[in-house]
Formats: sequence, structure tokens, C-alpha cells
Amino acid sequence: MRRAIIMGGSYAGLFAARVLNDYAEDVVVVESDRIGEDGLGRRTPQRQQLHAVLSMGHTQMERWFPGITDDLVKGGALLGEGDDVRFYLDGRLKAPVAGARMLGATRPFLESHLRRRVVGLKHVRFVHAEVTDLVVRGGRAVGVMTAAPGDGGRIDETLEADLVVDAMGRSSRLGEWLTRHGWAEAPVDRMRVDLGYATAMFHRGDELGTTVIAHSSPGPASDYQPTLTEPGALAAVEGDQWSVVLAGYADHRPGPDREEFLRRMRRCVAPIRTVADTCSMIGDVKTYRFVESRRRVHSRLSRFPGGLVVVGDALASVNPVYGQGLTLSALTANALAVHLRSAPAWEDPAWRYFRLAEAVVDGAWQLSTAADLAQPHVTGPYPRGYRVQKWVADKLTEASVIDPVVNTAYMSVVNMERPPKALTDPRLLCRAARVLISG
Repeated sequence: MRRAIIMGGSYAGLFAARVLNDYAEDVVVVESDRIGEDGLGRRTPQRQQLHAVLSMGHTQMERWFPGITDDLVKGGALLGEGDDVRFYLDGRLKAPVAGARMLGATRPFLESHLRRRVVGLKHVRFVHAEVTDLVVRGGRAVGVMTAAPGDGGRIDETLEADLVVDAMGRSSRLGEWLTRHGWAEAPVDRMRVDLGYATAMFHRGDELGTTVIAHSSPGPASDYQPTLTEPGALAAVEGDQWSVVLAGYADHRPGPDREEFLRRMRRCVAPIRTVADTCSMIGDVKTYRFVESRRRVHSRLSRFPGGLVVVGDALASVNPVYGQGLTLSALTANALAVHLRSAPAWEDPAWRYFRLAEAVVDGAWQLSTAADLAQPHVTGPYPRGYRVQKWVADKLTEASVIDPVVNTAYMSVVNMERPPKALTDPRLLCRAARVLISG
């Protein structure tokens, strides 16, 4: 194609740009924020929170940006393998998973490295502007209207394109623009979770040995409530720092008070307690509230403009405690690559892309919403057969604490390497039953 325009240059936009570099003569990333070399500068507050790159997300990073792991580690990120990665459930260390690997890095650091790679691509360029509207003509998106960011000296400009990509995240205005031009918005599924989380940074020494990731969550033994341990996670990140995140629902959301944050850390599992007791906090506690999970289901529409696709959080944004967001962004870019390989006609709606992307989103949605429904303040909607499904899931979760084989299968789904239906394999369920019976 001649030109593709990506609205938004965050994580999903960078992956989309990498994909489109292989298919377009000119890839224009329109970004309204000024981003520094350190990846800072975006106005999205959740960027300062601890983010996870699940193993499937890590695989996709290496696929599209070969050697990126080595670059990140050379720059100060840490790569945890085997016992360096620890998952706890109801305060108990889960069975080891062979081949477990996770990166410890902040999101600005990660994005800055991806951005440098994308800036160096042959067909990609960045435009510092704000998208103000979609240009739709003849039943398809043919470009965007842009303006200079800020209130002063705004000069509108039209950029034409064969393909327009919405990578504007949860705050995307695409639905508003479609309605303005006589098109229907995509239907939205929602689940209110009322989550709050907070992240603080600490000086890091050798207090935890080689530990890179420690993650703790409530499970069946506590009825998924923070009664046995506080839910939270830590990661060893660049700059000899620990990044620690604590999470809570409804009235148990963490606040910005430093002393309260430390008190809650001391009710966590041992690695997080150790950091609270031995390491000094750097800066302030940064909080963020996530009210609801949502996904836009474009395949339910009967008509949609050609030459237009949606990626990343603009397509779906699920409860962040499961760490799926960055991996979903990479996988929707994958779906875009598959769609483009089929040589689609730009004047036609990208139904094939949306089916592929929504299949990925559906797996993440099933996993996160099923877990969210265990919270007493989450009122549904409940899927058919929910009580039976929850009972089976609870037993499988209990077995994953004890048995490495069950936990390996369990974590492959958590890490988005396999779909949730993999946990219904009769052989896996039988093994979990034997593990629980034998104690």
C-alpha cells in the first residue's frame, strides 16, 4: 500500500508500525505527546505502574524485534529464569514451571527501546500532532484530520492513507467520529471491577538474591480475598530498583500514603516483605483506578468502513492485575500481519482482521472475567454454567500449587501461550484430581 496512518504511538502503535513497515511505502505514526529518550512524556498515568510482559508477549517482541531482549538486558533490564520467577497463591509458593522466563523492566524503559527500533525502520516516520477526526469517503476511511497539539496556533491538516489504524487506547475517540460520519459504533461488552492499584520504586541490592519477579495473588483458600496475604508483585528493573505494585478492589484499593503502602507490603509474601523492611522507597506512591474491563466487538456490526482497523487497548482493555495488556497489543498486531498477508482490498471492511483479533481478545476476556466474578462486588454478567466452571477452576488452581505438570499447563494459559479451553483437557483434569486426592 502507499500509506498507512497509525493514530497513537504507544505500545500497540509501535507494534502496528513494525508490522506495517513490511507492507506500506509510508507509515505515519501520529502522536500528540512529546516522548523523551527515556520513554517518559506520555500523559497516560498507568504508564508509571508496574507492567508485565507475559511469555507470549516476550515471544512476540523477539519475533518482531529480533535481539530486543539482549538490548534490554544490556540497558539494565533483568531476565528472570527458573527459580528467579516466583508465583504465590494464598501465600504458598507454586510448583516450579520448567523454562519460565520473565523480563524485569519498567514500561517507559521497554517502550523507549521499542520506539528506537521503530524510528530506525525504513518506511516509518513520526508526526507530532493530534488526530481530530477521521476522513471517510466512498464507504471507507481515506485519512485523518490533524491539528497541532495544545491550544495555541492550531492549524488543521489532512493526511490521506490507504489504511488507518486506531491505536489510541482506552480513550479512543473513534466511536464518536464514526457516529459523526453516519456509521454505528462497535458494540461494547463491559464488566465493572472497581480495581485500584499503586506502584512504588525502591533501591535494590542483593537482599533477594537472584529473584527477578515475585507475584502473589489470593486463591480458593481465601475465597479470592486479601485475608491470608495482600495481593501484589515486585520486579527487579533497570537502575538497580525494585518496582512494587499492590492491588485491591472496591474499599480495599491502595492509596498514595507511603506508610500505609509499606504496612500493606508487610502483609504480603516474603520477598515483598523483605523489600519493605530493608530497602528505601524512591519518590512517591503512584496510584491508578481501573473501573471496568471493556471490549469492542466489531464483528457484530453489519457495516463498517473499509481501510480501518483497531488494535491494542482501543479494541479491548481487561483487568490489568492479570498482566495481559501488553501481550494483547502484540497479538492484535500479529492478527493485522495475518490479515495483510491475504492481500485485502482496502475498500472492503477488514472483517477477517477483526475475527482474528477478537479470537485473541476472547481468550483474555474469558480468563480475566471468570476470575473477576469470584469477587463479591462484581455482579456479572455470569456465563451459563458459571458455578460448575468455577468449582472445576478452583480445583485446578489448587492442584497447580502442588504439581509442576498441572502448573505448567495452568501457566501456559495465564501467559497466553494457549487458549483457556486447554484447561478442560480430560487428562489434565484427571491429573489434578489425582494430585488433590493424594494430598
